[in-house]
Amino acid sequence: MSFLGFGKKKKKTSDHYAISLDIGTEFVKALIFRVDGDIATVIGVGRQRQRLADMHGGMVTDIQGVIKNCEAALGEAAEQAKMLPDQVVMGIAGELVKGTMTTVRYIRPDSQSQISFEELKEIIEKVHTSSFERARSILALETGHQEVDVKLVNAAITDVEIDGYRVTNPLGFQGKEVQVGIFNAFAPVVHLGALQTIASRLDLDLLAIAAEPYAVARVLGPDEGSDFSAIFIDIGGGTTDIAIVRQGGVEGTKMFALGGRAFTKRISNHLGISFLEAEKKKLKYSGGSLDKKVAEKVKEAVEADCQVWLGGVELTLSDFSNIDLLPSRIYLCGGGSKLPEIKKTLEMARWSKDLPFARRPKIHFLEPSEIPRVKDSTSEIVDIQDVTPMALANLAIELVGSEGVVDAILSKTVKSLRA
Repeated sequence: MSFLGFGKKKKKTSDHYAISLDIGTEFVKALIFRVDGDIATVIGVGRQRQRLADMHGGMVTDIQGVIKNCEAALGEAAEQAKMLPDQVVMGIAGELVKGTMTTVRYIRPDSQSQISFEELKEIIEKVHTSSFERARSILALETGHQEVDVKLVNAAITDVEIDGYRVTNPLGFQGKEVQVGIFNAFAPVVHLGALQTIASRLDLDLLAIAAEPYAVARVLGPDEGSDFSAIFIDIGGGTTDIAIVRQGGVEGTKMFALGGRAFTKRISNHLGISFLEAEKKKLKYSGGSLDKKVAEKVKEAVEADCQVWLGGVELTLSDFSNIDLLPSRIYLCGGGSKLPEIKKTLEMARWSKDLPFARRPKIHFLEPSEIPRVKDSTSEIVDIQDVTPMALANLAIELVGSEGVVDAILSKTVKSLRA
């Protein structure tokens, strides 16, 4: 696994500290963690609510406002951790962040010879260059942006096969046909630049920016094994992020601009109250502590928007045209998923019949305690809205670890493409 780094890669140590910074539409969430081997232990947690004008649809709209919120969240986390590291991994979201999986076949001129390091490097460079150009063109077509305005965020090799035989390290194998699958995530330059500016103003060493749905999709796959398949749905304040993992590899990520704020606005209009008051009632309703009469009115408002939201989920899943059969396991996370109508809506049998599910999908909440490689020593991470910053911390473990031979070559290829 590899993703786009901006700082110099640090050597792995037994005691290494970093920050996971999730700049969400509703909240900035900061985690300070220590990496020991393959485990990240959270030692500080900070949260700060964003103003309505700071973010829109998962994208930064007021850099100065977001910086102030980040400072507040980092200050809270640092006070608890008794330190503030200078390295940070940040997440990027928004409707214009696109992820695609490209599979390319390469025919070797000499099937009897063993695959050498130089040949493997050449194969991966050819495959990645081809998939990069193809995916970038698709994104430009979908968004209307010129290709020069789009940059690579994540790149990861998801699958390598030699003559139909799946391998993790192709060095030394013989064979005629090499098939390589590469996942790429792209984002507009303007959004990447905003995050780089924020990190610079905070005087932090930006180790990496990662597409958030990609990060969430990676929290379970490696530990579940190569047969792990699932759909991850992360409902934030401004967007719903969807990622599909199949046989241990991320097949693609997509987002649409409908999240928790839309439900809050509907409640505000339905009850004739302010946005902030509606947000409070929504949270109480999600927690089951709202007065029964008011709860019925909130339910009426939410149910209408849930159908609209479900339409977005159906449309987004149907856009994964490269997937013949969708995984029947769905994981929910993010603050917006706490509305009880969300799970109930997905559990309806009707909607899934029009999509290529082998059987009716089962819905699960992805809890922070289920993330195997990120441990919480603060006892403050108990909410599914904290899964995303934990997922970013999970990816950061890879930054201080050793790269596999395939990913090491891919990293160099990515750097050359970015240059």
